[in-house]
Amino acid sequence: MPYHEDDRGQRVFDVFPDIKGQINTTLVHSTNHVVAWHRHEIQTDFWFCVKGSFKCGMGIPQYDGTVRVEWHYLSERNCTTLTIPPGIWHGYKALQPESIMLYYLDRKYNIQDQEKVLPGAFGEDWNTISR
Repeated sequence: MPYHEDDRGQRVFDVFPDIKGQINTTLVHSTNHVVAWHRHEIQTDFWFCVKGSFKCGMGIPQYDGTVRVEWHYLSERNCTTLTIPPGIWHGYKALQPESIMLYYLDRKYNIQDQEKVLPGAFGEDWNTISR
């Protein structure tokens, strides 16, 4: 089971290698990093917050070639799953240090099925409003 760690956090990939899809976990150390944007042509992602909270962006391509960003918030107290279908740009930012994301991919990860652009590519704001 592959493990990766850097200044952003710790990741474990393909937790149950014998299943059709793939289950991964990410422990995000800091609220200073944005993990975005990427999309898949074939793969569907399902995200669930195990601990802490996340600001999740979904970039939806429009007919005029622009991308409309929708924000979704996942937290340990908001037990919901975010479904990200093929063709939708997606990314996230932890809102609390040591937040944990569990994500299920409906098939094994294939690097050929991923396209990336940098955060800010759609004019979006990853900051959150303090209250």
